[in-house]
Amino acid sequence: MEQFTALLHHVYSVEMLTTSFYSLKRKAIAGVDKTTWDDYESDLEQNLSDLSGRLQKGQYKPAPVERIYVPKADGKLRPIGIPTIEDKTVQKAMGMVLSQIYEVDFRNFSYGFREKRSQHNALDAVTVALETRKINWVLDADLKGFFDCLSHDWLIKFIKHRVADKRVVRLIKRWLRAGVLDHGELKIAGEGTPQGGSISPLLANIYLHYVLDLWVDWWRKSKAQGEVVIIRYADDFIIGFQYYSDAKVFAKELRKRLSKYNLKLNEQKTRMIQFGRFAERDRNERGRGKPETFDFLGFTHICGKSKKGNFRVKRHTIAKRMRAKLKELKEELSKRMHWKIREVGKWLKRVLTGHYNYYGVHYNWVKIKSFRYELVRLWFKTLRRRSHKTTVNWDKMMLISNRYLPMPKLTHVYPTQRLIV
Repeated sequence: MEQFTALLHHVYSVEMLTTSFYSLKRKAIAGVDKTTWDDYESDLEQNLSDLSGRLQKGQYKPAPVERIYVPKADGKLRPIGIPTIEDKTVQKAMGMVLSQIYEVDFRNFSYGFREKRSQHNALDAVTVALETRKINWVLDADLKGFFDCLSHDWLIKFIKHRVADKRVVRLIKRWLRAGVLDHGELKIAGEGTPQGGSISPLLANIYLHYVLDLWVDWWRKSKAQGEVVIIRYADDFIIGFQYYSDAKVFAKELRKRLSKYNLKLNEQKTRMIQFGRFAERDRNERGRGKPETFDFLGFTHICGKSKKGNFRVKRHTIAKRMRAKLKELKEELSKRMHWKIREVGKWLKRVLTGHYNYYGVHYNWVKIKSFRYELVRLWFKTLRRRSHKTTVNWDKMMLISNRYLPMPKLTHVYPTQRLIV
């Protein structure tokens, strides 16, 4: 396989750094140096010229990553790493250069953080695979603490397969070993990469490309007796099997494979379930009830049927996520209690539009309709709390909500219309 020996000059060119800088989010949280996007842009030409020179001479040293914690849908906290603006700029530039190499290598079933590939592309692939291929069993897998357990040594070995520029490898090592500033305490670990860095998604994809993707491709071609499909989005993946015997052997060997590279499955969230066009019939014959469901990228996947009686994968908004989002919006509405109705209406319109854009899929109409209704109800309660002499009743609330809030709509065509795998 071809190796690239001279890459860093593409990264440290002022033109590349400029493109990288302007692709960053302007309102993003500042890193440990407290320099914001606007601060850095105020003297951008000089800043990037100096940065380019330090990169070229090998004098650039990344700062530790600022760690913050954001709440997850299950109530737990997710650690996020916030690099400095300068580090984000270099990482983004490096990512753009390396992506041109690895896009050729990455498998078609890998969708996370890749150009022109989205979560809905992965969701479509799951639906089409389950509806059109001979899949009867699904391994709903979850990696335990992937971003915290990723081995630095193995990652560098994987990168060296394609990158022979020692300066690039040295730079990636510096990012991995820069450390994390957690509540004022500097921690330097020999494994893991903080979520939040511009380069982290690409490094994660490279790691799982070698650890998982290539191995699954080999396994299903050389060892499987029936069909095997895989869809991966970052560290979330779904694997479907035609035969239970294949699924059982694969799950056992997958654990061994992951263990070799310092990874393991989250056993509490990893399940083997019967799922597919014959699942309902087979489970009824055994008196096991309805087929189980699985969650993937925000949707609960359910065995169902069309009006004509054909097998369909129905996708509903994950109930837990919907409750968590409504709870978050309730708190935000309380903070905006005394805002003008017009301003709150504009904000909620953006919230609903974003919700429809993601969750507006076939068979999810009831859920997105319910989300709007619950949001209107929360807004109504907030308006009623503004004053004891309020004149807002439910009829008036309907007029307000219909004026500002868009009605539910499906924003995505059915997967088989967009994708055939």
